Amino acid sequence: MRMNRLSLPLLLTVLLSGAAPSAMAATPAPACLPTVNDAWIRMPPANLPMMAGYARIVNRCDAAVAIVSADSAAFVDTSLHQTRVEAGISRMRATPSLAIPAGGSVTLAPGGFHLMLMQPQVALRAGQHVTINFVLQDGRKFAAAFEVRAVR
Repeated sequence: MRMNRLSLPLLLTVLLSGAAPSAMAATPAPACLPTVNDAWIRMPPANLPMMAGYARIVNRCDAAVAIVSADSAAFVDTSLHQTRVEAGISRMRATPSLAIPAGGSVTLAPGGFHLMLMQPQVALRAGQHVTINFVLQDGRKFAAAFEVRAVR
């Protein structure tokens, strides 16, 4: 088959332009996920079957996110809770989700939002690290290491 001068460059342009979109699609940009800072677990003074987890969760993404669940292999049950004062009485309730605004953060702290960590699977010691897994409303997941701390 004989090609003229114009058809070879045209053929190369068509072939390369067809390959470029598929090459770009094969390497998508990583999705933005929240990060967890200053994460720690309060070790109770006695051998109680529950602990609490605290941290600062930062969302540097362009869109708000919502954490809808948490889990850890170190505990039988892990859940999101919030402490509120109602009629002068401090009450702790499970919360279905934890909204984190775009470019913002939420602090898990004593007296507010926190993780309830029920029935440790093994005896935990101060200084150990425990992985907590978080699930976002859109199904994406991220994890963070929480340090066990003895509070005096």
